[in-house]
Amino acid sequence: MAKNLDLDSIGPRTCAVHAGEFPDPVTGASSPNIVMSTTFVTDGPEGFSAYELDENSPFVYTRLGNPTVRQLENKLAALEGSEAALCFASGMAAAAAIFMTLLSNGDHVIVSDVSYAGIAELVRDTLPRMGVEVSLVNTAKIEDVEDAIKSNTRLIFIDTPCNPLLRLTDIAAVAAIAKTQGALVAVDNTFATPIGTKPLSLGADIVMHSASKFLCGHGDAIGGAVCASSEIVRKLSIEATVHYGGILSPFNAWLIARGIATLPLRLKAHEETALEIAAFLENHPRVERVLYPGLESHPQHELARRQMQNFSSMMSFQVKGGEAEGAAMARRMAEELSIIHYAVSLGHHRSLICWMPTASLLQTSFRMDDAGEGDYRALAGDGVFRFSIGLEDAQDLCRDLDNVM
Repeated sequence: MAKNLDLDSIGPRTCAVHAGEFPDPVTGASSPNIVMSTTFVTDGPEGFSAYELDENSPFVYTRLGNPTVRQLENKLAALEGSEAALCFASGMAAAAAIFMTLLSNGDHVIVSDVSYAGIAELVRDTLPRMGVEVSLVNTAKIEDVEDAIKSNTRLIFIDTPCNPLLRLTDIAAVAAIAKTQGALVAVDNTFATPIGTKPLSLGADIVMHSASKFLCGHGDAIGGAVCASSEIVRKLSIEATVHYGGILSPFNAWLIARGIATLPLRLKAHEETALEIAAFLENHPRVERVLYPGLESHPQHELARRQMQNFSSMMSFQVKGGEAEGAAMARRMAEELSIIHYAVSLGHHRSLICWMPTASLLQTSFRMDDAGEGDYRALAGDGVFRFSIGLEDAQDLCRDLDNVM
């Protein structure tokens, strides 16, 4: 494959396979090499500080840049349609980089009141300690986002579909509100992936991923990524990777890039199976409610149809009997499931399920006001099973679930 691949003229499957990669110029190897070297020999003196380096500088030290990691970054930028991308040691490192780089004492940030637990705790505990004002908002309610924005709002951070409620946010509507104050919009696109949603095309400025999930796809590498303009990525690179040091291992970058090659095919299979499983659960006598954007019963199904090109494989469901029955069923799952793994994480080729009790989450990670709690319980009840559907046959997954329900 030539180096001058025209990214504007290829489809997503070709992009996932080829973007960012090229045959080794010395050996002709088709598969990318893993460059594990920490340091690089240069033709002449280079700047010692990262401030002296730019995109045309040679590789000097892996904390400042690495060929294998760079290939993954270029692949992600191509998939998300961004000018640049930057990889991190984890999704949390990527999220922290956004907040810690772009916000300062006296700034205001609006954050989805339901998000990944680590992010939820970071914005509730760490940012206020550093003098950043935080407004936690149900971003599915656009009027609440509009009411929350202030003259010192610098960033709106949304998660759509959010973890674990599968509640959606209208990205274009939030972006329009943000522009009235010159604020940036960042979207956690982990659940949807660039195959399902392209937030930058809808007006967002920044896309964040936990690359450990669907991008990797095999549950064997931790990583994170941010896709944005070259200007924003350079700011994040100087502060977060160079100064904080949360860099991605080249070996993990290689594994994640290899996983991305099959991302469009996996997402197609994930969605097909998820639709079958969601229909099965909706008709199951032990199930109270299923939350999946691909179902017509999802309260934001029309928004999902407009905003998502693939509904992904993430769903949550309530069971009848409240928290006691949910906890008891979780114990049965851990002991008796034969195909589905009772485990945290998501986006793997294996199906994963875990119980998420509402009372515990509201006391620890989410800590909402009364209105927020009401919105949360309206969807989650006393708790939900978060279900990441893998690549197994749908009938086998249904039978495995039925045996423990």
